[in-house]
Amino acid sequence: MKVMVTGFLGKMGQTTVNMINESDDFTLAALVNHHLDQHQDDLETFKGLAPIYSSVEEALGEVEVDAVVDFTHPSVVFDHCKTYIEHNIHPIIGTSGLESDEINRLQALASVKKLGGVIAPNFAISSVLMQLFSQEAAKYLDHVEIIELHHAQKADAPSGTAIKTADLIHESQKQKEDIVVNRNESLAGARGADYKGIPIHSVRLPGLNSHQIVQFGAPGEGLTIRQDSYNRESYMHGVTLALKVCEQLEEFVYGLEHIL
Repeated sequence: MKVMVTGFLGKMGQTTVNMINESDDFTLAALVNHHLDQHQDDLETFKGLAPIYSSVEEALGEVEVDAVVDFTHPSVVFDHCKTYIEHNIHPIIGTSGLESDEINRLQALASVKKLGGVIAPNFAISSVLMQLFSQEAAKYLDHVEIIELHHAQKADAPSGTAIKTADLIHESQKQKEDIVVNRNESLAGARGADYKGIPIHSVRLPGLNSHQIVQFGAPGEGLTIRQDSYNRESYMHGVTLALKVCEQLEEFVYGLEHIL
């Protein structure tokens, strides 16, 4: 499979490039990153691995590509993904920040072409299991809060993983209305962001990578579900899986749980 990596100069992009180079199943077809003129020193590491481009359109006009792994920025990922689908290329999207209506529009475009792809808020297998366990627990425990912790440079808050977890929990909850016990705040924001009645607290600190705690509570008991990704290699299991199955899919799925 010929794979293009968009956002290859970012930390996740670099990790993806390393994974592809070490795999017998994939060939690195192209590398894309905006503002290459600002990263001349960084480019030396990648010269000779694959053709390097500053835009998706330029790359796809010159190189044959089967699938794209995109770890870029919320501000550009929708347009990137639309372009991939228009070129019949399987999109593997790790960039978070897509709105629900944007995801629906992209899925509709891919559906017309029966084009398989994956949008994953988190490619760590343990993260997907954390979400599924939380969804199951929500059938029995109504009260829950989410605390997500990431490195200081993360572009969005709350994380896509936290939003996806809250969506799955909300689907399972018997009570759909706001069931938070107390929303009174002496300081605005102290109770976190309210998403479908579920408080989400975002922590951004140097030294962290990607972590999430789903805290359930009930009279006299509690349940804590925690997931930790200590390094970026932890995401490569999911990226590899998505690349291997995307050609067999006929839809653009949201969430790695659809392909486990």
